[in-house]
Amino acid sequence: MTAPLLDLTVIIPSYNTRKLLQNCLDSIYRHTDGITFEVICVDGNSPDGSADMVAEVFPDVILIRNTVNESYAKGVNQGIRRSRGRYVCLLDSDTLMIENALGPLVRFMDEHPAAAVCGPKLLNPDGSIQHHIRSFASLGVFFLQTLNWHKLFPKSKLMNRYYNTAFDYSKAQPVESIGTSAYVIRRSTWETIGLLDERFRWAMPDLAYNYTLHRKGYKLFYTPCAAVIHFSGKTASQDVLRALREQRQGLIDFNEAYDYFGKGRFTKALVRFGVRARYCTKVLGYCFGSDKRVIKGPGAPRKEIAAQSALAVEPRARAANRKEATRAALSQSGSEVKSVPIQ
Repeated sequence: MTAPLLDLTVIIPSYNTRKLLQNCLDSIYRHTDGITFEVICVDGNSPDGSADMVAEVFPDVILIRNTVNESYAKGVNQGIRRSRGRYVCLLDSDTLMIENALGPLVRFMDEHPAAAVCGPKLLNPDGSIQHHIRSFASLGVFFLQTLNWHKLFPKSKLMNRYYNTAFDYSKAQPVESIGTSAYVIRRSTWETIGLLDERFRWAMPDLAYNYTLHRKGYKLFYTPCAAVIHFSGKTASQDVLRALREQRQGLIDFNEAYDYFGKGRFTKALVRFGVRARYCTKVLGYCFGSDKRVIKGPGAPRKEIAAQSALAVEPRARAANRKEATRAALSQSGSEVKSVPIQ
């Protein structure tokens, strides 16, 4: 295989978040400096015209148009297979750069060759830290989650260890699991252990990948060298009941495939029961509660803060800035293909 031409490939799966996606892309081209990079947007046949917007406003973006809304993992894997970077950055469409985040992340990976992946500091729209570091859950923690133990007893040491509520976000350090809203992967990592598990739609691919890395002895790092605003769950919250169903089935399938909570038949039956019970409580909470979001656990932005996403508008980057950011890479590749329809 020929050596990659670029430092970084940014991969943005997109479904029906046109304005957020435009703001995200604007912010990437406005703030990124010091690296060569490309952006691949994988659109899931968005009815809001997201793909057309990308083609019109961001001609330098490599646009993959799927004819159906594929799973998160399938979309990401399409982008990884097309990537030319030494690293890829998986980036949610509901994120926003407020500084040159991608350059420092590339430098962090260059300076830490033992890091298989890394993730930056995530911020809520009001600038507060969004807690996205997790430990792997034991069977006991899982059943306490089913009982909403963290809501009944917010000072529970057991649950706080799982949610890492006392995590020091000012310090770079290895972690067990980190969210993939902004997630940098070393090329040798995915070439060795493979891509994201496509058996899951959106709820489990990140945990499955982190768990695979952990079991194989790879190191995951959190780094505060960069900060990214994340509005959290804007795609999933478009159809909450469907998202909850997919979350339920994803967790069952994940446990069955990875023996996450144990290998025994009885243990797996207990987990299936617990997942379904938890799903019922979430549906009841959606039907009768005021907070209609899917993601609203400890560390997620408060409902009022999340609502600010509608006001988050990053000024459009100048066309000259966008062209300058990728000119070197494009001149080396000579590629003019930007929009790729996928059946």
